[in-house]
Amino acid sequence: MNETPMASRMAIGLFGKRNAGKSSLINALTDQSVAVISDVAGTTTDPVYKTMELLPIGPVVFIDTAGLDDSGELGLLRIEKTYEVLRKCHFAIVVADVETGMTDFEKDFIEQLDQRKIPSVFVLNKCDKGVPSAEEIAALKKSVKIPLSFTSVYDGTGIKALKKKIIDHANYEDVEPALVGDLIDSGDVAVLVTPIDKSAPKGRLILPQQQTIRDIIEKDAVAMITKEHELRHTLESLSQPPAIVITDSQAFLKVSADTPPGIPLTSFSILFARQKTDLAEMVRGIKRIERLVPGDKVLIVEGCTHHRQADDIGKVKIPRWIRQIAGGDIEFHWAAGAHYPKEIEDYAVIVHCGGCMLNRREMQYRTRTARQKGVYITNYGMLIAYVQGILSRALEPFPAAKLALEENDLA
Repeated sequence: MNETPMASRMAIGLFGKRNAGKSSLINALTDQSVAVISDVAGTTTDPVYKTMELLPIGPVVFIDTAGLDDSGELGLLRIEKTYEVLRKCHFAIVVADVETGMTDFEKDFIEQLDQRKIPSVFVLNKCDKGVPSAEEIAALKKSVKIPLSFTSVYDGTGIKALKKKIIDHANYEDVEPALVGDLIDSGDVAVLVTPIDKSAPKGRLILPQQQTIRDIIEKDAVAMITKEHELRHTLESLSQPPAIVITDSQAFLKVSADTPPGIPLTSFSILFARQKTDLAEMVRGIKRIERLVPGDKVLIVEGCTHHRQADDIGKVKIPRWIRQIAGGDIEFHWAAGAHYPKEIEDYAVIVHCGGCMLNRREMQYRTRTARQKGVYITNYGMLIAYVQGILSRALEPFPAAKLALEENDLA
């Protein structure tokens, strides 16, 4: 993988009514024909993503969205997808046609952005049709509490200025915290246990393993890679114990048995849960699984979509483990990719993957929504560690989560 993962990029969404010029604007901002443009309102249906480097921010992804004033049954579905994009955005560009100007529609949307604490800029586009008078601009600046830009994609007016406003007003210095960098020091050795199974792309490591290796290297530490059956030999070959052992969750039991008690041990899935959301909240979700009763519903969520294997972890293994804990007659539902059900109140617990394909804002939204609706949420890696009786050990590197575990009296 040569590019920064989508989940690690700052997400910049373009929002507005149909035919405000959002697609033309994203083409101009990226200097590429990314989105189909037309004078026909509603040309953009599904969100369109374009990755690029915007210095000094670094890797970003611009996202073109359907018009928020779309209508009809399909239009409502497109609006729903647009709001799914909004959940993951670090910055928003609100676009309006200069002839229409600012309306109550844009004002209400900007108010939503303020409530969600998403920095934004308001753009009056298509300024080749004419620029507002000085008095109109002054009135706009008084009523709009966010930066204001004027653009025209036909003659390039304001495109560079808009990029500068994004750079000046985006909070891009802390898009995502480190995965493992705060757990190790420069010169430390971190051993990564990476089983190669059928789901791993041929010739490549899976994304969580790649990102963890990169994080270790950025800390000027040493990443040592091994498979689960070679771990014991790998540890014996080291002159000093490693600072941490990180394993694929499905090899937890063997890795725990082969890793001496004094060496910190956790999983890729738990590391990602900690990076993207509240690990202590995930601990509390495990306790809820113990109290499941016949008829309860469990939602299993993966942040990506992939071809299911015969013994798939989400479709087969997790339901089997939960039935072992709680007994039979548990009803399972599944969700994958960007889709996350709105109506989750009927679920007793949500079991989520590590979320390596989702950014921090999206995972925090999912965790926060579950908490607000009284639904417990936990994580693949934590469930596997709990089933195998090693959750306490897997959480030792994370004091707050370990305390939550002890308070919930889980072994």
